[in-house]
Amino acid sequence: MSYISLHAHIVFATKHRRKLIAPTWRPRMHEYLGGTAKGLGAFPQGIGGIDDHVHLLIGFKATHRLSDFMQELKKSASVWVHEQIGLKDFAWQEGYAAFSVSPNARPAVKSYIANQEEHHRCKTFAEELIELLEKAGIEYDPKYLE
Repeated sequence: MSYISLHAHIVFATKHRRKLIAPTWRPRMHEYLGGTAKGLGAFPQGIGGIDDHVHLLIGFKATHRLSDFMQELKKSASVWVHEQIGLKDFAWQEGYAAFSVSPNARPAVKSYIANQEEHHRCKTFAEELIELLEKAGIEYDPKYLE
Protein backbone atom coordinates (compact mmCIF):
# COMPACT_ATOMS: atom_id res chain seq x y z
CA MET A 1 0.00 0.00 0.00
CA SER A 2 1.22 3.49 -0.85
CA TYR A 3 0.39 6.56 1.23
CA ILE A 4 0.71 9.84 -0.61
CA SER A 5 0.12 13.52 0.12
CA LEU A 6 0.54 15.45 -3.12
CA HIS A 7 -1.12 18.84 -3.06
CA ALA A 8 -0.64 21.80 -5.35
CA HIS A 9 -1.70 25.42 -5.40
CA ILE A 10 -2.39 26.09 -9.08
CA VAL A 11 -2.90 29.49 -10.67
CA PHE A 12 -3.87 30.33 -14.24
CA ALA A 13 -5.32 33.33 -16.04
CA THR A 14 -7.62 34.16 -18.89
CA LYS A 15 -5.92 34.75 -22.23
CA HIS A 16 -4.30 38.20 -22.26
CA ARG A 17 -5.60 38.48 -18.66
CA ARG A 18 -8.89 39.77 -20.00
CA LYS A 19 -11.40 40.47 -17.23
CA LEU A 20 -14.04 38.05 -18.50
CA ILE A 21 -15.02 35.99 -15.45
CA ALA A 22 -18.08 37.90 -14.24
CA PRO A 23 -19.26 37.75 -10.62
CA THR A 24 -22.68 36.58 -11.85
CA TRP A 25 -21.34 33.23 -13.07
CA ARG A 26 -17.97 32.95 -11.33
CA PRO A 27 -19.24 30.65 -8.52
CA ARG A 28 -20.75 28.30 -11.12
CA MET A 29 -17.42 28.12 -12.95
CA HIS A 30 -15.56 27.40 -9.70
CA GLU A 31 -18.05 24.63 -8.97
CA TYR A 32 -17.56 23.28 -12.49
CA LEU A 33 -13.77 23.32 -12.08
CA GLY A 34 -14.13 21.36 -8.83
CA GLY A 35 -16.43 18.81 -10.44
CA THR A 36 -14.07 18.42 -13.39
CA ALA A 37 -11.10 17.94 -11.04
CA LYS A 38 -13.06 15.20 -9.23
CA GLY A 39 -13.96 13.65 -12.57
CA LEU A 40 -10.25 13.52 -13.38
CA GLY A 41 -9.65 11.65 -10.11
CA ALA A 42 -8.23 14.57 -8.13
CA PHE A 43 -9.36 16.06 -4.82
CA PRO A 44 -10.34 19.75 -5.02
CA GLN A 45 -9.92 21.47 -1.66
CA GLY A 46 -10.27 25.11 -2.61
CA ILE A 47 -11.18 27.07 -5.72
CA GLY A 48 -11.39 30.83 -6.04
CA GLY A 49 -10.37 33.77 -8.10
CA ILE A 50 -11.51 37.00 -9.62
CA ASP A 51 -12.31 38.31 -13.09
CA ASP A 52 -9.06 37.37 -14.82
CA HIS A 53 -7.66 34.29 -13.05
CA VAL A 54 -8.35 31.31 -10.81
CA HIS A 55 -6.58 29.58 -7.94
CA LEU A 56 -7.04 25.93 -7.04
CA LEU A 57 -5.83 23.79 -4.16
CA ILE A 58 -5.85 20.25 -5.51
CA GLY A 59 -4.85 16.91 -4.04
CA PHE A 60 -3.46 14.45 -6.56
CA LYS A 61 -3.00 10.71 -6.81
CA ALA A 62 0.45 9.33 -7.56
CA THR A 63 -0.73 8.45 -11.06
CA HIS A 64 -1.64 12.00 -12.04
CA ARG A 65 0.51 13.93 -14.47
CA LEU A 66 0.10 17.63 -13.76
CA SER A 67 0.45 18.72 -17.39
CA ASP A 68 -2.21 16.25 -18.56
CA PHE A 69 -4.52 17.21 -15.70
CA MET A 70 -4.19 20.92 -16.48
CA GLN A 71 -4.72 20.43 -20.20
CA GLU A 72 -7.98 18.56 -19.57
CA LEU A 73 -9.17 20.94 -16.84
CA LYS A 74 -8.61 24.09 -18.88
CA LYS A 75 -10.02 22.60 -22.08
CA SER A 76 -13.16 21.43 -20.30
CA ALA A 77 -13.65 24.77 -18.53
CA SER A 78 -13.28 26.67 -21.81
CA VAL A 79 -15.94 24.50 -23.46
CA TRP A 80 -18.20 25.04 -20.43
CA VAL A 81 -17.82 28.84 -20.69
CA HIS A 82 -18.51 28.73 -24.44
CA GLU A 83 -21.61 26.56 -24.08
CA GLN A 84 -23.10 27.64 -20.75
CA ILE A 85 -22.14 31.32 -20.61
CA GLY A 86 -22.02 32.04 -24.34
CA LEU A 87 -18.58 33.69 -24.43
CA LYS A 88 -17.32 32.16 -27.66
CA ASP A 89 -13.98 34.02 -27.54
CA PHE A 90 -13.17 32.93 -23.97
CA ALA A 91 -9.80 31.19 -23.57
CA TRP A 92 -7.20 30.54 -20.89
CA GLN A 93 -3.55 31.53 -21.10
CA GLU A 94 -1.30 28.74 -22.34
CA GLY A 95 0.64 28.16 -19.14
CA TYR A 96 0.00 27.98 -15.43
CA ALA A 97 1.86 28.19 -12.15
CA ALA A 98 1.83 25.29 -9.69
CA PHE A 99 3.32 25.20 -6.21
CA SER A 100 3.63 22.20 -3.92
CA VAL A 101 1.79 22.61 -0.62
CA SER A 102 2.79 20.88 2.61
CA PRO A 103 0.08 19.44 4.88
CA ASN A 104 0.68 22.18 7.46
CA ALA A 105 0.28 24.94 4.85
CA ARG A 106 -2.97 23.68 3.31
CA PRO A 107 -5.35 25.61 5.64
CA ALA A 108 -3.53 28.89 4.94
CA VAL A 109 -3.55 28.28 1.18
CA LYS A 110 -7.24 27.38 1.29
CA SER A 111 -7.98 30.63 3.16
CA TYR A 112 -5.83 32.62 0.71
CA ILE A 113 -7.80 31.17 -2.21
CA ALA A 114 -11.16 31.87 -0.54
CA ASN A 115 -10.25 35.54 -0.02
CA GLN A 116 -9.17 36.44 -3.55
CA GLU A 117 -11.57 39.34 -4.03
CA GLU A 118 -10.38 41.05 -0.85
CA HIS A 119 -6.74 40.25 -1.66
CA HIS A 120 -6.97 41.85 -5.10
CA ARG A 121 -8.31 45.16 -3.86
CA CYS A 122 -4.68 46.18 -3.37
CA LYS A 123 -2.65 43.85 -5.58
CA THR A 124 -2.80 43.03 -9.30
CA PHE A 125 -2.62 39.48 -10.63
CA ALA A 126 0.88 40.15 -12.01
CA GLU A 127 2.07 41.43 -8.61
CA GLU A 128 0.52 38.41 -6.90
CA LEU A 129 2.07 35.94 -9.33
CA ILE A 130 5.53 37.50 -9.05
CA GLU A 131 5.26 37.30 -5.26
CA LEU A 132 4.25 33.62 -5.42
CA LEU A 133 7.05 32.79 -7.87
CA GLU A 134 9.69 34.56 -5.82
CA LYS A 135 8.48 33.01 -2.56
CA ALA A 136 8.81 29.58 -4.19
CA GLY A 137 12.26 30.39 -5.60
CA ILE A 138 11.10 30.00 -9.22
CA GLU A 139 13.00 31.92 -11.86
CA TYR A 140 10.78 33.65 -14.42
CA ASP A 141 11.00 35.86 -17.47
CA PRO A 142 9.12 39.13 -16.80
CA LYS A 143 8.02 39.36 -20.45
CA TYR A 144 5.66 36.42 -19.84
CA LEU A 145 4.05 38.23 -16.93
CA GLU A 146 2.99 41.35 -18.84
